[in-house]
Amino acid sequence: MEKIGILFDLDGTLMDTIQDLTDSVNFALSQFNLPLRENWQTRKVLGNGAKSLITQSMPGREDDPPVDDVLAVFKAHYAEHSQDKTRPYDGITEVVGKLSRDYPVAIVSNKPDFAVKSLCDEFFPGIYARGERPDCPRKPAPDMLLRTMEELGVERCVYVGDSEVDVTTARNAGFPCVTVLWGFRDEPELRQAGADRLCRQVSDLYDMLLGTIQELSE
Repeated sequence: MEKIGILFDLDGTLMDTIQDLTDSVNFALSQFNLPLRENWQTRKVLGNGAKSLITQSMPGREDDPPVDDVLAVFKAHYAEHSQDKTRPYDGITEVVGKLSRDYPVAIVSNKPDFAVKSLCDEFFPGIYARGERPDCPRKPAPDMLLRTMEELGVERCVYVGDSEVDVTTARNAGFPCVTVLWGFRDEPELRQAGADRLCRQVSDLYDMLLGTIQELSE
């Protein structure tokens, strides 16, 4: 019988990180006298890693100042402030804990690896966590999911996310994707991206995942 694991995205799936991210983006932008951003603007451009977040937060200004300079300030600030206002969504730690008693569970995110590990150590202790790092292409490439699958020692996985990036990543890896609707994308754009297993509230997630695993096992 195949061993099946469950992989979770972090931002917008397990945790509401938007305010701390926006605060750190704005701190970095302010150091270079660039226009500040609002939460809804940060929300729209999350999902493709920190450099993409900063690049899209300074539209038309990628070379003045250099985006890498702004990115470095963002990372330094976020490393100190990633837990100021960030919290798991209500009920999600209980769902992850319950699942982890019966299945290998991990967290895979395009957030910088240091931030993923720090947040997971605090809020999801004992859960394997992987973030963006130079040795592995980030989502939507399947590599992060496939390497995590190897670390867990499983043959197949279900991926849980909240964005079109997650839907595409799961497809690229050959995994079914459960897409949550409490995160950073709206239902129409998720459906347009191909999301076909939509979870509307945290209380439904456990049963939906069990059903998806049952389908994989058949």
